[in-house]
Amino acid sequence: MADDPGKARGEEQKLLDLFERLRPEQQDQLIAFAEFLAARGPSGERASREPLPLPRPASETVTMAIRRLVRTYPMLDRRRLLGEASRFVAQHALEGRAASEVIDELEVVFARHYRRMKDEG
Repeated sequence: MADDPGKARGEEQKLLDLFERLRPEQQDQLIAFAEFLAARGPSGERASREPLPLPRPASETVTMAIRRLVRTYPMLDRRRLLGEASRFVAQHALEGRAASEVIDELEVVFARHYRRMKDEG
C-alpha cells in the first residue's frame, strides 16, 4: 500500500473499517474487485492466448462472474478492463441492477477486449 509502515497500517485500518460497514454481498463484491486488481499483471505474454471456456453457472453472482471471466481470459490486461468492470459492479451493488444483466454485459466487455487484443496483434 505505502512505503511508510505507519501509513500502511492506517490505510489498512481504514479499509477494514469500510469493509465492516458494508453488507455481506457488498463485502463479497469488494473482495472480488480486490482479486481483480491483484490479478492484473504486466501486459506481456500470458500463459494462454486463447480463452479458456468456463461454463456460466445458472445461479452465478456478479462476484463469481468476474472471477470466472478473469480465469476465462487470463491473457487480458486487466487495467484496461478496470473502468468498465467497476462501473457494472457499482450498477449492481449501488443501483440494484439485476445480476444477470450485469453479467451479460461483463461477458460482452471481456469478449470485446479479447477481440481488440487479437486485432492489435
